[in-house]
Amino acid sequence: MTTVTPEPLPTERPRGCPFDPPSELRDRPRLGRMAYADGHTGWLVTGHALARSVMADRRFSSRREIMRLPVARGGFTGPLPPAPPGMFIGLDAPEHTRYRRLLTGRFTVRRMNALTERVEEITAERLDAMAALGPGLDLVPVFAQAVPALVICELLGVPADERERFQRLAEAANDLDADQEALEAAMGGLGGYIADLVEEKRRSPTDDLLSDLTASDLTSEELVAVGSLLLGAGLDTTANMIGLGVFALLTHPDQVPVMREGPEAVEGAVEELLRYLTIAHTTVRVALEDVELDGRVIRAGETVTIAAQAADRDPEKFADPDTLDLRRNTAGHLAFGHGPHQCLGQQLARVELRVALAGLFGRFPTLRLAVPADEVRVREHADVHGVHGLPVTWDGE
Repeated sequence: MTTVTPEPLPTERPRGCPFDPPSELRDRPRLGRMAYADGHTGWLVTGHALARSVMADRRFSSRREIMRLPVARGGFTGPLPPAPPGMFIGLDAPEHTRYRRLLTGRFTVRRMNALTERVEEITAERLDAMAALGPGLDLVPVFAQAVPALVICELLGVPADERERFQRLAEAANDLDADQEALEAAMGGLGGYIADLVEEKRRSPTDDLLSDLTASDLTSEELVAVGSLLLGAGLDTTANMIGLGVFALLTHPDQVPVMREGPEAVEGAVEELLRYLTIAHTTVRVALEDVELDGRVIRAGETVTIAAQAADRDPEKFADPDTLDLRRNTAGHLAFGHGPHQCLGQQLARVELRVALAGLFGRFPTLRLAVPADEVRVREHADVHGVHGLPVTWDGE
């Protein structure tokens, strides 16, 4: 029998194809052995059905202190410290369930839809700012970052003039090239500000999510962790999804007209962009007991990396998966995860993406790249895929 030596997680995307998963990743089996940054031998899942299965199976843990890092971060390979109270993405039931139940009612479809009018106002303000600046600008700071920054800061009650600081901290916390000192400084700066904000909300609550939560049984430590998590996630992921989504549309001009065909068409288009790009490209779980999966046995304590970006290009799930088709049925995509840890803010993200993208292509019908596509700087080493900048232009109004 031939022995296969486990290989590390592939991270290099194919040259000239910034939207596609690493070619080597696509060549891996749907379940296979993988070498981790600290020398641990675990598993890699690339198949869609298997990915959903692991994400939904409570025999696989999300606890940080028992998992291994797929790739080194600034030379750091672990072990990771336990998640602090309130950092629920690094916890299992029943602790995770407690926080999810507390927050789920504040992120319902109905409540997020009620925010649509404010998202539309913020989007219109940023489009006016673009028009005032005129053709030839970087879309990322002016629009892609600004819209979700303003929305999440308003949702949590963070002053709008702090949004640039939080965007920098969120980006730093997701930079795989940053050293451990820089990562700790980014998280510490974010946590310190949130701690001050929590105390201010306790003294003088306002009409926002963080003020609502100060009336719950959460401690200040828990509130800081919850606030930091929601703020960081709401800024970095949605900002990069807008920026990379616009980049994808501008390089697929035949698809752009769909963005002007009304709410139903835009809703489907956003889901396809989410599938096609899958910017939160990997997630990690640890087997709590021996689990049989696809004819293999995952031993207790072994780490499993789920390559969601590969799973969302699985031809057994999506026909012609490497084609961006804004009219396809994308039911079951994993851009927001699956199971008990499925993204809590997914409905808010959907509202922002629909409004921002439809508004942008409606206001600037001649929008196009101002540089060749291969000159756009892509975030090569980050937990969340995206672009550093997106130079665009359009015909003057």
